[in-house]
Amino acid sequence: MKIVTDCAADLPAEEREELGIIEAPLYIQFPDGEVNSADLTPDEFYDRLEAMRPEIPSTAQPSSGIFADLYHKITGAAQVLSIHVSSGLSGTINSARMGAEQIKEKVISVVDSMTLSGGQRFQVLAAAKAAKKGWSVDSILERLDKIRQNTEVIYTLETLEYLARGGRIGRAQALLGSMLKIKPIIHVDKIDGKYSTVGKTRTIPSALETIADHLHEVYADKALWVSVMHGRFGDGAKSLAEILGQKLNIAKMEILRISPVLGVHTGPGIVGAAVVPMELMEEFA
Repeated sequence: MKIVTDCAADLPAEEREELGIIEAPLYIQFPDGEVNSADLTPDEFYDRLEAMRPEIPSTAQPSSGIFADLYHKITGAAQVLSIHVSSGLSGTINSARMGAEQIKEKVISVVDSMTLSGGQRFQVLAAAKAAKKGWSVDSILERLDKIRQNTEVIYTLETLEYLARGGRIGRAQALLGSMLKIKPIIHVDKIDGKYSTVGKTRTIPSALETIADHLHEVYADKALWVSVMHGRFGDGAKSLAEILGQKLNIAKMEILRISPVLGVHTGPGIVGAAVVPMELMEEFA
């Protein structure tokens, strides 16, 4: 069995290589041409992003033909499990499904992660490691469903500027938020895989406390695997990790960078966390 995902899962290259995970491209369209997000480091991307101000690039999903070609080239496996960014946030999974329909020689199961970033990564890691242990597709899908239902992805932003310029929120709301220096706390809704606002604060420190309080309310004293995620906001990530360490029962914690393709609409000042109960991941940690 082979595992396919996309770069919205924020998998470090060493994890992909170690587990043999295949990554479909997601593209960033700059004025001078299209770039595979995976070909840019976060810092290279943010340098280009900030140099473009006040404009921003756009993003593009792979075509069904790209997926069909990718699936066709996979060797040594009759089964493929393809896990992708939430259908509530991207059309990538539709391309994957259409690409899978063109392949007759393999059994391809396309999975909607209903999340992104570190939350998507948890599912991909679980699938890849379970496959190496010889789990059946049905057993893996059952575990992925439990992980999906029990994962929180939540973040805040230094500025609403990038969301506004990318058309993700109304410009009037963005202006109001900028004037009042509002820091939104946003998570991925488990029902539809879309963004939902948890709250708003006036400062980043307050937003980080709100994130930690929300996660404590969700998980109480459960042992957790926590991935703190950021764009180019290392100080914010370290602060959030410290606060979470005080308020949550953390079995494993790491600090990771988010993919440039996600950073297009958030800017460098994004910081948040992906969290899952350790009991669902302990075989794979």
